[in-house]
Amino acid sequence: MTENVEKPLLNLLATAEHAALGPGPRAGVKSEAELARDLKPILAEASLSTDERELIRALVLLWHDHLDAAHTISQAIENPGGSLVHAIMHRREPDFWNSKYWWRRVGKHPCFPELARRVTALLDSRNESALLAKLAPRGEWDACAFVDACERAGDRDDLLREIQRIEFFVALEHFAGH
Repeated sequence: MTENVEKPLLNLLATAEHAALGPGPRAGVKSEAELARDLKPILAEASLSTDERELIRALVLLWHDHLDAAHTISQAIENPGGSLVHAIMHRREPDFWNSKYWWRRVGKHPCFPELARRVTALLDSRNESALLAKLAPRGEWDACAFVDACERAGDRDDLLREIQRIEFFVALEHFAGH
């Protein structure tokens, strides 16, 4: 992904607060029309497949709490990337069982090693070894364990939202060919 595409895409995830673990809504998100307007020139510059463009669009919509629109897009893409976005959407819905179903369909996604690396760095810096052992045992990302953690969020909501932010960034970078 070139700098002139990467930075504007990542800037679309720069909101006042991280996406909620649940469905939202929250203040400071853009409407679907605003996102369509902002994404159009960014995606026009990128050399991406139709599926990659749609997965990026779905992720950005999902970050801005447009779960129904993200669901429609991700459900129509029958590959591991579509299943990944679909799984995140159901986790935020919250429909935890269904999210895990979609994570099982994802399998070992190519973005998981980078996701595990970044989450490990975050959790190591916070001395969160117990959570790290659940989310990235043996250095491998366990998406279903993250679903379980979100279901039990409680006082870890801020930390889990930060992990979810990492998940969005890594997936976005992957779909954009970074």
